[in-house]
Amino acid sequence: MSRLIFSRDFEGKSHGRSLYARTPSPVRRAAFGIALVSAFVTACGSDDKSGTGGGAGALAAGGAGRAATGAGGTGGVSTSGGTSGTNASGAGRANAGTTGASGTSSSGAGGAHANGGSAGAAQGGTSATANGGRTGGRGGRSSGAAGASAGAGANAGAGTNTGGAGASAAGSAGGGAAGAPAGWTLSWSDEFDGPSGQAPDSSKWTYDVGGDGWGNSELEYYTDRTDNSATDGNGNLVITLKSETYMNRSYTSARLKTQGKFAQAYGRFEARIKIPRGPGVWPAFWMLGDDIATNPWPACGEIDIMENVGKEPAVNHGSMHGPGYSGSNPLTGSYTLMGGGALADDFHVYAIEWETNVVRFYVDDDNYETRKNTDVPSGATWVYDHPFFMILNIAIGGSFPGSPDSTTMLPQTMTVDYVRVYTKS
Repeated sequence: MSRLIFSRDFEGKSHGRSLYARTPSPVRRAAFGIALVSAFVTACGSDDKSGTGGGAGALAAGGAGRAATGAGGTGGVSTSGGTSGTNASGAGRANAGTTGASGTSSSGAGGAHANGGSAGAAQGGTSATANGGRTGGRGGRSSGAAGASAGAGANAGAGTNTGGAGASAAGSAGGGAAGAPAGWTLSWSDEFDGPSGQAPDSSKWTYDVGGDGWGNSELEYYTDRTDNSATDGNGNLVITLKSETYMNRSYTSARLKTQGKFAQAYGRFEARIKIPRGPGVWPAFWMLGDDIATNPWPACGEIDIMENVGKEPAVNHGSMHGPGYSGSNPLTGSYTLMGGGALADDFHVYAIEWETNVVRFYVDDDNYETRKNTDVPSGATWVYDHPFFMILNIAIGGSFPGSPDSTTMLPQTMTVDYVRVYTKS
């Protein structure tokens, strides 16, 4: 297992870029349900992250693996299954044991127990970290069974989508889709539960469309086609970067934003994402001040929550751009995943916690960077005191990542499990 480390406070690092560009337009309590395993079934998996209602429920052996028991009612008891362990109420981190007959989860908002099959770690996911623990996974999503049981059947009656506040083990603090990490209240979310091939929810997202380089010499043309952004039927949004000739550009991708749909000042903003990879590939989850139309960048402010370039597969950049500290000289820090892995190998939760005069940056549970109003250069202004909207995109090429090369394999996808926003309780 990789060990996570971080570095921080690199005000002087030159990125030679901002995610913002001058464009043609302004810019689960976990799937605690367990397959009831007969003497003939040894593999099961739960793969859900949301639910409503209350009371306990369980998943019948087999089926889609999408019932949840949650903290809206009694915590729920596993009658069989190979992993055991308990999860303290409230905190809601997903836990996985190694062997045992049953697992219980105490009631409490967001509490979750990620259960697997007859040999938990082997059948229910390689570890809590990779499958629903500190990386904010969807409650014991099974890497082998992919959330499906070897038996037959689907959801058991009352267990279809039970649970209340603790609907999911998700997020770096384990908050559920209808719950929240301790100290936070959910204010907005998208769980991307649409059918395969469906466009993102138009009540929550709109698009930037175009291909003029976006101020960074980027090579893609952003479209609003489902070819480039759509739900996958498994609870994810998939943004796809393709190599194709389109509108006089050689690549297509998508850039989704909540501008005009949702913006918030202060709070916790997080997304669980599996990023793409490859030289020249540039995925991001970021924010812009919602006054950009009347207060042009960089005065409106920019916060980059997840920003990776393919030539640095283990590095996430967290940056803030404002008047006097933008472009090649933002407030910035970086997080590095050690052990020879790449961030693209798995899902990670990328988040900020933003309060008056301070922004803390996280990858999974690690606060790798903290920025305060006193960090801005002399004479510059801290502009993070008004609502910001969110953006998800994959770019290719440009001043920061450099150009793709012969080793860049396309298409590449950015898979987004959820985006959630909270206010301080």
